Amino acid sequence: MNFKKLVKKSAIVILILSVFIFANNTSLLTKERKGDPFLLAHRGMAQTFSMHGIEGDTCTAERIYEPEHTYLENTLPSIEAAFKEGADMVEFDIRPTKDGEFAVFHDWTLDCRTNLTGEPKEYTMEQLKKADIGYGYTADGGKTYPFRGEGVGLMPSLKEVLSTFPGKLFLIHIKSNDREEGSLLAEKILQLSDSQRDLITVYGGDAPIQSLKKVLPDIRVMSKETLKGCLIPYLSYGWSGAVPDDCTETQLHIPQKYVRLLWGWPDKFLNRMEAVETRVIIVAGDGTWSEGFDSEKDLETLPSNYTGGLWTNRIDKIAPIFK
Repeated sequence: MNFKKLVKKSAIVILILSVFIFANNTSLLTKERKGDPFLLAHRGMAQTFSMHGIEGDTCTAERIYEPEHTYLENTLPSIEAAFKEGADMVEFDIRPTKDGEFAVFHDWTLDCRTNLTGEPKEYTMEQLKKADIGYGYTADGGKTYPFRGEGVGLMPSLKEVLSTFPGKLFLIHIKSNDREEGSLLAEKILQLSDSQRDLITVYGGDAPIQSLKKVLPDIRVMSKETLKGCLIPYLSYGWSGAVPDDCTETQLHIPQKYVRLLWGWPDKFLNRMEAVETRVIIVAGDGTWSEGFDSEKDLETLPSNYTGGLWTNRIDKIAPIFK
């Protein structure tokens, strides 16, 4: 075979492969998706704040926007309000306590939001119930504290949340990379009915998620490790339509910055993940912080008729647009 014929055959092969990849991954040639986006309310109904310049130890309660509602994050009233507004799932954070329970609370220490100091694990759940979780919130640099005195008794336990909303979908966030916390959470989840366990997804550090999965292999989870385990192989050969085993029956939190790299984005990718019972949640920005789709303007950056999952810090603003 001479060189010209080899080049010609190679060009034909490349052309055929290119046509196949396009046809197999364009959303123009896939099953039409219908319905509204799946809405995940971050911390329930919460006070929001500027994301500019924040770091891991920034006290966000000291930089909230002027309050537009009276709800405080990670409380029973805030979770109830989020579901009433139209949330399909609510995310909340857990921290271990001195007496082997889990408190629903975000920060590593109590100093920022409450009138207590130290870590939640230094207190019993009963002691944490006496804390004022609205103590540290201010929108004007400390001139006024609109929620001081209003948050006493509002820190719930994990058990309280799950028993108060037994039929609801929850995303539980383990706030550490402590393997023991994963094992402890597995013990708590094992006490639930099969139907209630099916409603729970857990995300967090690689170590606690690994230990939790050893006890509860069928529970839906997400960590950096599980996310990479799914998406790196998918980026390698997802153009063929094959879905990696690690993408099955899990949850993916994907930063908006990277979604265009996904083969078949948006509809074909969403259909592929749905076919293997995996839930896709898009987080705004680059994934560094918990940025959400919090305004109608944010939604304009999404593909038209997007029907996948959305992470929002303002369920009260976003849900009415769809529901």
